[in-house]
Amino acid sequence: MRGKEIRLERIMDRNTGKTIIVPMDHGVTNGPMKGLIDMGRTVELVAEGGANAVLGHLGLALYGHRRRGPDVGLILHLSGSTSLAPDPNEKVLVNTVQNALKMGADGVSIHVNIGAESETRMLQDLGNLAVECMEWGMPLLAMMYPRGAKIKDEHGVEHVALAARVAAELGADLVKTVYTGSPESFREVTRGCPVPVVVAGGSKTDERVTLELIAGAMEGGAAGISIGRNAFQHPAPDRFVRAAAAIVHGRRSVEEALEIIKAEKEKGGKKL
Repeated sequence: MRGKEIRLERIMDRNTGKTIIVPMDHGVTNGPMKGLIDMGRTVELVAEGGANAVLGHLGLALYGHRRRGPDVGLILHLSGSTSLAPDPNEKVLVNTVQNALKMGADGVSIHVNIGAESETRMLQDLGNLAVECMEWGMPLLAMMYPRGAKIKDEHGVEHVALAARVAAELGADLVKTVYTGSPESFREVTRGCPVPVVVAGGSKTDERVTLELIAGAMEGGAAGISIGRNAFQHPAPDRFVRAAAAIVHGRRSVEEALEIIKAEKEKGGKKL
């Protein structure tokens, strides 16, 4: 096996071919926030719940990942911007593939906003990074979001399908993008993308809504999920991730997943 394939096995479940990624890169965008004050504790809980990998900036590798608890894959995020920037949609590279290797990362990721004024430069970064990842045998996850003046509906299937396809065409190994609202429409995205697509969770919402999104995306051909706030801001992140895993890896229903959360809540459990 090549290095990239070996590292992908640290991110994707080798039995199901699916993945549960919990992104924790929000500290650069929004600063300290609920669920990410003690990153080590949060990583411990989502790993116990069955997460395949966590994703974040260098700070996650330095201060939170593999500090304690079960082992879990690490994806180092290489681009960022803050909410206070003149254009928060403009993502710039802040780290390198070589440094990710030194930090023991199993993959790297980059964020690209299709339709943003800075799209051209972000696409250039994506293409260059993909070539570099091929050279070093490092898996690349591209976070692709339709955002910009021409985008009337950021969840519109035509725009989302384009964003996902661009990532694959430029060399990404995995694509993260938004849900289009139904299994049928999301299947247009996954069918049009030759690499695995994982679905983003979006803003914090209630358990049922998030689990229904996960179930719909999986029915629509998703290779898994990359859900942050709805996981690490849950009162018990391990319970939520375990319920999500029942859908992603176990092909269980939303109602069955909700029962997992309910049953574990009744017997108590760990909290942040």
